[in-house]
Amino acid sequence: MKRIFSGIKPTGHLTLGNYLGAVRRWVEVDQHASEALFGVVDLHALTVDHDPARVRRLSRQAATLMLAAGLDPKLCTLFVQSHVDEHARLSYLLECTATDGELRRMIQYKEKGARAVAAGQGVRLSLLTYPVLMAADILAYGTDEVPVGEDQTQHVELTRDLAVRFNQRYGHVFTVPRATHPVVAARVMDLQDPGSKMGKSHENGAGIVYLLDDSETVRRKILRAVTDSGRDVAYDREGRPGVANLLDVLAAATGGNPEALAGVYESYGSLKRDTADAVVELLRPVRERHAELAADPGYVDQVLRDGAERARGLARPLVDRAYRAIGLLPAV
Repeated sequence: MKRIFSGIKPTGHLTLGNYLGAVRRWVEVDQHASEALFGVVDLHALTVDHDPARVRRLSRQAATLMLAAGLDPKLCTLFVQSHVDEHARLSYLLECTATDGELRRMIQYKEKGARAVAAGQGVRLSLLTYPVLMAADILAYGTDEVPVGEDQTQHVELTRDLAVRFNQRYGHVFTVPRATHPVVAARVMDLQDPGSKMGKSHENGAGIVYLLDDSETVRRKILRAVTDSGRDVAYDREGRPGVANLLDVLAAATGGNPEALAGVYESYGSLKRDTADAVVELLRPVRERHAELAADPGYVDQVLRDGAERARGLARPLVDRAYRAIGLLPAV
């Protein structure tokens, strides 16, 4: 059975984009068809200025929401990244394999670094090296496939390059993984800025549907979504990004095809109303199950303990082998 790894960074409340672009696929497909590991990748949240208490709170919330969405600990391994030391251990070996030029070419480093400078903040070294930590997350488990959104494809390509380079230099240790993408709504865009991804950590949440938003808030945000000039409903990601985003969301929520759905509507208003109704019903059971799990924190703690133990059992032999291969003396 193929092995997959994917994770969620606890830098903000999980969104509709996280759900449609990643988590729902994990629930409906990946945990059934593969040996699947899903991490709350909290070490990645430290690459920018952060509130420690908020990171802890969002880490627990993310794990709880992943369970609420339908991840089953009997079918997959759910854990917190920092609970498994092998991620940090392997990351340093891969830093010794990567080059400065490779990391500085990463698009997210350029974008986030520019935002930090504009805000008068320093750019942390970990922001430059976090794609290497992401590579360690993946390679530590002999991962075959990495389900990611389009914006993470560059990082998976770096992971592949590092695995191949390490294997060529030091002997075969790592499986070379490949990225996989959902067919529809792989990248849900901000409802107020359809040129930007619906991100967890945007300061203005008006265009972001959070999984824990109540039904009326979800409905209001979608009804106020930015559309495009003109009146006809057409699916054109480049020329009509606002309408295309709504069609993508509606298609993902209902199992339809965005291009076919475009022919059903004669007005933006009716498209927004149907999209709002579909998203409200899609998220209702997730929000209700989250409330049940949040009332039983002991269960969530046990899931994370068991998940970390299983993850360590998978990662430690492989990382130990990488340590020996690169020339480090085994502990005695």
